[in-house]
Amino acid sequence: MSVPIVRTVAELRTVVAGWRRSGASVAVVPTMGALHEGHLSLVRAALQQADQVIVTLFVNPKQFNSAADLAAYPRTENQDAAKLVPLGAHLLYVPDAEEMYPAGFATTVSVAAIGESLCGAFRPGHFDGVATVVAKLFLQTGADFAFFGEKDFQQLQLVRRMVKDLDIPTTVVACPTVREVDGLALSSRNVRLSPAERAIAPKLASVLVETAERLARGGPLLATLAEGRAATLAAGYREVEYLELRGEADLRPMTSVDRPARLLVAAWLGDTRLIDNVTTSPIGSTN
Repeated sequence: MSVPIVRTVAELRTVVAGWRRSGASVAVVPTMGALHEGHLSLVRAALQQADQVIVTLFVNPKQFNSAADLAAYPRTENQDAAKLVPLGAHLLYVPDAEEMYPAGFATTVSVAAIGESLCGAFRPGHFDGVATVVAKLFLQTGADFAFFGEKDFQQLQLVRRMVKDLDIPTTVVACPTVREVDGLALSSRNVRLSPAERAIAPKLASVLVETAERLARGGPLLATLAEGRAATLAAGYREVEYLELRGEADLRPMTSVDRPARLLVAAWLGDTRLIDNVTTSPIGSTN
């Protein structure tokens, strides 16, 4: 038993058209492969909500800032397909770069504001690549629902904004971050960590939670964030790109925890860039 695989837009649309004729609803789980439990949790959520579920696997060159990073990204199609079998996913869509970006391709989708700060400031063009490929996947699949993890919260909010602004009839569904038992957020990049780095990695999440709790108790913003950055470096991370408090709804900078917020971080452990985020609200808040 295996999951059917299609590699072209024409094949994909033929399958989806058959589903539509039978009245089925369709969900998509966009991925770049190297599937882990975080991805699989999205597939399970999609299967609970839609009749037919498409998992996409495309390592998108337009969202990488480094050719070396693109080359190093794990490509594990056979293993990924095998992981989907026991879940019951209905289709795996695996286009190549020429299928997604044929000769003469000249269009870029850009989401201002949300895509320009945080990771966007350190990875110029990254979110243009994300928005462009996600828009194409939504249009190619015609999905009613799309499932994204909250681990990359900026990406989630960017996709929500794009869908709203462009009137794309796909409902974006957010799913909780999946973590290892020691707190490390699951990521395809975790496989790059050496054993010593893997032992250090969970400290990013613990510092994030501690910092968020101090902010929620009314700790001074700048000093508390500075302490969090210092604690991350002391734990063994070599660089903290950002550790910032942002409004949950719009990702705008906040000066205090006076409404639901996200504390977001990006930091380098050796040659691996890790991101994470946690929610924080004022103590006593019912939100």
